[in-house]
Amino acid sequence: MTTQTAHSSQDLMALEDKYGAHNYHPIPVVLSRGEGVYVWDVEGKKYFDFLSAYSAVNQGHCHPKIVSALAEQAGTLALTSRAFYNDKLGEYEKYMSETFGFDKVLPMNSGAEAVETAIKICRKWGYEKKGIKNGHAKIIVCGENFHGRTVTIISFSSDPDARGNFGPYTPGFVSIPYNDITALEEAIKSDPDNVCGFLVEPIQGEAGVNVPDSDFIANAAAICKKYNVLFIADEIQTGLARTGSMLAICGDCSCEHRCEQQSTYVHPDILILGKALSGGAYPVSAVLANDPVMDVIKPGQHGSTYGGNPTACAVATTALEVLFDEKLAQNARRLGKIFRERMQELVEKLDIVKLVRGKGLLNAVVINDSPESSTAWDICIKLAENGLLAKPTHGNIIRFAPPLVMTEEQLHECCDIIEKTIREFSA
Repeated sequence: MTTQTAHSSQDLMALEDKYGAHNYHPIPVVLSRGEGVYVWDVEGKKYFDFLSAYSAVNQGHCHPKIVSALAEQAGTLALTSRAFYNDKLGEYEKYMSETFGFDKVLPMNSGAEAVETAIKICRKWGYEKKGIKNGHAKIIVCGENFHGRTVTIISFSSDPDARGNFGPYTPGFVSIPYNDITALEEAIKSDPDNVCGFLVEPIQGEAGVNVPDSDFIANAAAICKKYNVLFIADEIQTGLARTGSMLAICGDCSCEHRCEQQSTYVHPDILILGKALSGGAYPVSAVLANDPVMDVIKPGQHGSTYGGNPTACAVATTALEVLFDEKLAQNARRLGKIFRERMQELVEKLDIVKLVRGKGLLNAVVINDSPESSTAWDICIKLAENGLLAKPTHGNIIRFAPPLVMTEEQLHECCDIIEKTIREFSA
């Protein structure tokens, strides 16, 4: 059978439209190459990437050290399954555990898998350690959350697109407003014997970069400890230097040492990582916990054929080393402040820009229009024409999250593009 190769962007988008499920609504560019903060489409046009694959490419596109680790390990031993030991997994687990200050790590692949893993661990801990009657465990979550799109996860989503017509839904979840400490404590106190966990994003990325009060995370962790409830931090998008710290729950630490050495570190009972754990080169995720929690998992009770494979271990180890060696958390913190200052100038000058918010290089600009309007989408289309790629979320919010290897000069160039584009819509 012969196939005709499509070369143009229009041809390639038409192929996806005809043969692929319509589960995404991409910005209409077809990318074929990436390096650092840049990507190129099939016609050769160059863009600044200001989404970073939803923060999976914190280390920049095709980082040479990460690509080298991937190629070397894939050409040596790519996969064994967990039916056998391999010579990379133990070293990787030790590195991860010591870096983030936990006894053990359970390696998985995608972010959603890691969230599902954390839910299973939490429930099992509830039954076997807290003494909850089997089938009665409850996990508290926050409204407007995004933790993935499996059936269990969408069961506690407030997004009608993610949730609609996928039922019946998995029970056992109680939703409270985000950033509401009183609601959290009331939800636990209403059934303290059956609540086993609180699952939360330190900053809600998909919801439009909702940043909570500065003491929300610390207070939430303290309340969980008070009532013997596991505090579960989903740092899949916010973690690994994106917000200016190795983890968003690290507060305002300098990230010059391991997390266990940082006085401002709120230590969760379960930590969920993914996305930039591989620098975008390979699907890698992880769940970390201390022995009293992780030891509830026994052989045969949870696993993954690919989880902990040699390629993933080599890639993830190198990806973490790049974050530390290149001081990308510190760079994200410094550049994020500059970005918000530049965007705040637009808020003060132009009526079309309502608000800027964020932390580190995870930021959002709220457009002064209704979520049902197309304004934010139209701005992103014009941004692409002007050489910068971003994507709206929740209708009237544009998320801006470039690779953390960006320089100050590049950032100002990008801010100039954003200002030029938005001014075109405010004229």
